[in-house]
Amino acid sequence: MTNVTRKFCVVLFSAFAALSASYSTAAEKGSSASSLDSEGRAALNQLYAKVPAAKALGNKAVAILVFPSITKAGLGIGGQYGEGVLLKGGKTAAHYKTTGVSTGLQAGAQKYGYAMFFMNDGALAQLDKTEGFEVGIGPSVVVMDEGKAKTTTTTTAKDDIYAFVFGQKGLMAGMGIQGNKITKIK
Repeated sequence: MTNVTRKFCVVLFSAFAALSASYSTAAEKGSSASSLDSEGRAALNQLYAKVPAAKALGNKAVAILVFPSITKAGLGIGGQYGEGVLLKGGKTAAHYKTTGVSTGLQAGAQKYGYAMFFMNDGALAQLDKTEGFEVGIGPSVVVMDEGKAKTTTTTTAKDDIYAFVFGQKGLMAGMGIQGNKITKIK
């Protein structure tokens, strides 16, 4: 084993150790449904305060899935984990987890949150269909950035699901292929 390969393995192991520590912390935190509910509502309220388009979509959405904190880390191969709450009519309907694996040119670690606004019952029904909802398969998901959010109104919003990413902390750089899966927590 070359010196470069050893260093790469050490860095990769460290990244996964950090992700595992975050995973176990998230799992312990997730054991309290009421804590997850309040964190989800607080994150959604912060998003509403910063992005008026999110609030307008929230008023029209049939449900909103909020992941207040997702941890992502990787070096060549990466992973992510977070837990969230599904809100229907302002009340908790269920809890979900999001997991993901990515490969490609990437390095770093970050935390962020995201909210998915389900605009119709058909899109919402896909969430619990099969063995977990895979982002990018099924209903159309539009990721809203700051520019797009400024030009979107409830009359121009015609897609199934809108997603807003918020609260990014840390540094994750690179390009890669990523698959996210959302699964109901039983």
